[in-house]
Amino acid sequence: MQIPESELILNADGSVYHLNLLPEHISNTIITVGDPDRVAQVSRFFDTVEVNIRKREFITHTGYYRGKRITVVSTGIGTDNLDIVLNELDALVNIDLVSRTVNEEKIPLHIIRIGTSGALQESVPVGSHLVTEYAIGLDALMQFYPLVQTGYEANISLALQEALALGYQPYCVRGSDLLREQLGYNMVPGHTITCPGFYAPQGRSLRLGLKIENLIPKLQQFSVAQPNEDIFRFTNFEMETAGLYALGRLLGHEVISLNAIVANRITHQFAPSPESIVDGLILNTLNRLTATQ
Repeated sequence: MQIPESELILNADGSVYHLNLLPEHISNTIITVGDPDRVAQVSRFFDTVEVNIRKREFITHTGYYRGKRITVVSTGIGTDNLDIVLNELDALVNIDLVSRTVNEEKIPLHIIRIGTSGALQESVPVGSHLVTEYAIGLDALMQFYPLVQTGYEANISLALQEALALGYQPYCVRGSDLLREQLGYNMVPGHTITCPGFYAPQGRSLRLGLKIENLIPKLQQFSVAQPNEDIFRFTNFEMETAGLYALGRLLGHEVISLNAIVANRITHQFAPSPESIVDGLILNTLNRLTATQ
């Protein structure tokens, strides 16, 4: 069935609408970063850069690192932006943009988020690198998609809904086991909560009060015990991972989130040099992506 022009919007050159990309512009290995300036922070380590395209907050560089072709794309902040980025990246490899039909054979992308994050446990030190096993979204994105959770994931999301007295059910999704084993070994393993904002949704109050009082202690103390499973606790929070994991599952891609811990909300520490922590995570990721070539 042909996808209408109003649903799959293309630019005059045939590129996808927001990212301004054609299929040949991307690799099957994609690093996502929130900050547009962080694209160059990643690609400066490349041996060569062959693609440099920008539209709005979306910047894409594709090049080679130790012989492996890698794409880096900025998403901006929040899961609403990820809705655009993941759908358009998927369209580049799984939809024929000329005939506007879905390809019979699907291509799974390997998508790695590199981002900053704040710790929710004293045991997660500032300066560490954390790999997310499960991500839980407090945003509303999955209210509009037919996400299927496992029984374990549904138990977590329902328990969090009750703990925070929310009027909607959050969503819980596991990331890629394949990429976690390849890229996340020796990192702090954790469970990440994705917030739909930076201030009140992360327990910060400037001039406005908080509807959920003591949000940080509630998230820190939240735990779920289930038979044959470790006790589930949150380790950190940020603003994209759950959306990335959920869309990745729905679209059939391997996705993982790697977090540079630049703050600890329990000890009230903030890294004096957060960019060096991110640089270390970038190099670590690039070297592990090319270690098994």
